[in-house]
Formats: sequence, structure tokens, C-alpha cells
Amino acid sequence: MNAMYNSEDRGAIVIAAIAATYLQAATISIPNAAVFHIGGTLSMSDDEIGWLFSSYIAASAVVMPMTRWLANEYGRKTVFQTAIVIFAIGLYANTLATTPLQFVAARIIQGAASGPLAPLALAILLDGLPAERHGRINFAWAVTIMAGLLSGPAIGGWFGEYYGWRALFYIGLPISGFILLAMGLSLDEKKAAQNSPFDFFGLATFSLGFVGLQMMLDRGERLEWFASREIWAEASASVLGFAFYFIHIFTTPTHFLNKALFKDRNFVLSAVMFFASGFVLLPTVALTSPMLEELLQYPADTTGYMTLPRSLALLAALALTWRAPTRIDNRALLVAGIALVVYGNWRMIGYSPLMDWQPVIVAGVLQGAGLGILMPALTRAAFSTLDPALRPEGIAAFNLARLYGSTLGIATVQFFFYSNTQSMHAALARTLTPRHIATHGGSLGGSLPAGAGLGMLDEAITGQAAMISMIGLFKLLMIAMLLASPLILFLRKPGGKYVLR
Repeated sequence: MNAMYNSEDRGAIVIAAIAATYLQAATISIPNAAVFHIGGTLSMSDDEIGWLFSSYIAASAVVMPMTRWLANEYGRKTVFQTAIVIFAIGLYANTLATTPLQFVAARIIQGAASGPLAPLALAILLDGLPAERHGRINFAWAVTIMAGLLSGPAIGGWFGEYYGWRALFYIGLPISGFILLAMGLSLDEKKAAQNSPFDFFGLATFSLGFVGLQMMLDRGERLEWFASREIWAEASASVLGFAFYFIHIFTTPTHFLNKALFKDRNFVLSAVMFFASGFVLLPTVALTSPMLEELLQYPADTTGYMTLPRSLALLAALALTWRAPTRIDNRALLVAGIALVVYGNWRMIGYSPLMDWQPVIVAGVLQGAGLGILMPALTRAAFSTLDPALRPEGIAAFNLARLYGSTLGIATVQFFFYSNTQSMHAALARTLTPRHIATHGGSLGGSLPAGAGLGMLDEAITGQAAMISMIGLFKLLMIAMLLASPLILFLRKPGGKYVLR
């Protein structure tokens, strides 16, 4: 490392940077396996549960593009430490929440603070290393993010089952304290002598459009869509935000997403496919744990453990793909990755309320291995032809594509799940007549009062409707990946060849 990090500080800085990267990623998914403990305590409705994820990711996506400007303006150390303090405040606020609104507000605080943490952690790690070692650091950073995202449900399930869901957020407080102390004692301040102007208007209008769209999808079914003034307001905000952003693009020379990035075919196509992989990754995680816990009646800790094989397959495939010889056509890796993801989701379409744990493990391993191949292969495709001068901005834009894909994917599956469950419940219940209920109600309720028997019947129908709806969502995610797959054919191989060999 260069003179900036002496040997005494080096270890603490590296551990703190890796811990911050892991913490901000794990906190996205850590409530997943305990989602019904949280929802039950706070009286969250089904459509509100998706906010646990989308609020965090959306807030992170809004703040992340400002990271470079903030670090240059106020100093890298100052911004990093401020972010970890605000992140810890958000964690503590979660433990105090007694209503869904308070909980979601705390998640927004965490998400906003997490935006700068991972990019600054990477910058800190890279700053003291020679260029020839940057590839290893980038790999370690990517693995840490994926390990955090995918181990979160297992950690959350175990703590939620044995110590209560508030423990999920308490465990992050001492880690945040260590990161703050280590960076405060070991890291020197670094601040740019002169800061470039930042496109706040572009970021604000784009964020308004995206957040308006997400809230409309989140709230639409519950509020009966355009019968509600709120939905009209959110739809109008989305349309105006995107309209002003595109006008801004064509009328000003500087944007928070550099227009030069969009002149590179490989980068644009890879970013679109990275968006699609984000659209599949977190929504699948968000769907699987509730299915196991609520519909298949697994305890929260077992639900968390059942996500681990998928995580291990993803990390193993990611490591192998990252080290794949350069003579292997990267587009062949992309085909293999997408094929595994699609096949994994196809197997999920065969889920049943009568199945045991094996189909979940097999489908999860297949999809995890596919994503583990796909993500590093997409990264390689995106940056193999990009001008090195554009790489810092390219990395930020590329990661934003995954974040936007994840938050839009969660909003989309939440909307379809809520809508389809209602529709399927109505369709299944329509076949029941008073004669059916009189004839078969006794077998459901036994010696229970008639009302209890009807309640059990309604619960069984709701469970069937939810399972059918969830299977439909796995099919939707499979189709989303299939729609993105033809883009591989248009990737340019470095050296001038345009098609797969």
C-alpha cells in the first residue's frame, strides 16, 4: 500500500471497509426471513410488507450518485463517518418502531445512509493499492456485497426466531460503532482541491419519476388505482419527473449520468441485463422466505437456513467466473448464466403446497449459480470496451442499474401478488355454494361452531390463492430474464467481432 496507510492502520482500515460493505448489503435482506414477525407486530398489511425492501433500496439509489461529489466537497472520511452514524440511527429507530410508517421511515434513513458506504469503502480499499491489484479488490468487494445480500435472510431468520425481530437491528449497532472508531483513528482525511459541479436537478427529476412510479405500483391495488387522488398524484409526479429529466438531457451538457456512457454499446446492453438480474435477484429472495414461512409453515430459522445453498452456489459460481480464462468468450458465459437462471425459475413454477424442502433447494442452487456466472460476466462485458476515463462514473451507473432493477422488481411482484391473490381467492370461492359448505363444513370445523369452520375454509382458500399467485410471479421473473437474453447477440467482442462464435 502507498504511504497513506501505514502498517499499523492498514488492517483496521481494510476490516472496517469490508465490514461497512457487508453491513449495508446484509441490512437490505436481513428482515426477509422474519418478515411476518415484523408484519404481525406492527400490523402491516400484505402490500405494506414489500416496503421493508423497496424503501431501503430506493433511498440508497437516490443518494448513491452524489457520493463522489459529497466526498470531494466535504472530505471522504467526514462523509463516510457521517453515513455510518446516520445508518446506526436508522438501525436504532427500527427497534423503536411501533407502526408501519415509523418502521419504513427508519428503513429510508438506513437506505439513504447506505448509499455512500459501499462506494466509499471501495475507494478507500483501492486508494492504497497499486493498479495491478485493483482487480482482486474489486472481486473481494463484489463478493462481500453478494455475501451480505444472500446471508441476510439466514441471519435474520435465526435472530428473529430466538431473540425477536428487533435483535436483527441491534446486532448492527456494535458493528457500526467499530467501523466508526476504526476509521476515525486510522483513516486520514482526503478532499479534492476543487470540486466539479453536480447535476442536482437531473438527479432530483429522475428520482421523482422513479419514486413516483414505485409508489404508484406499491399503493395502486390497495387504493383502487385511479379512483384515488393519491395514485393520481404519484402518477403525475412520475410523468413530470421523467419528462423534465429527458428535457434536461437534451438541453444541458452535464448530467449526473454521463451521456458518454450511453455511446458504448456493450455498456448500455450490459447495464440493461444487469437491471434484469436485479429485477430477478431480490424479488426472488423476497418471495421465497414468506412462501416457506407462511404457506409451508417452516419456522423462521429454518426458512433462513434454506436460503444458504442458493447463496453458496452464487458465491462459488461468481468466484469461478471471475477467474475464468480470458480466452473463453464472455458471451458464452452470459448464455450459460441466463440459461441457469431461467431453468431455476422454471423449476420454481412447479412449487406446490405439498412439496418438501428439496425442490426449493434445487431451484435456489440453479438460480444462484446462474446469477453467480451472470454478474461478473456482465461486469466484464460492460467495462471491456468502455473508455478507462469513464470507469468511475460507469461503476456508479452500473450499480445503480441493479438497484433500480431490484426496487422496481419488488414493487412489481408486490403489485401482482396482492392483485392476483385477490383474483384467485374470488375465483376459488366462487365455486362454493351454501350446499357445499353445509355438506363439507363439518369436516373442516369438526365440533367447532359453524363460523369457525367457515374461517378455516376461508384460510385454506387464501393459502391456495397465495400459492398460485406466487407461482405466477416466479413465471413473471423467468419471462423478464428471457426478454433480456437476446441482447447478448448484440454485444461487441473486444477486437471487433459482433456475434457469438
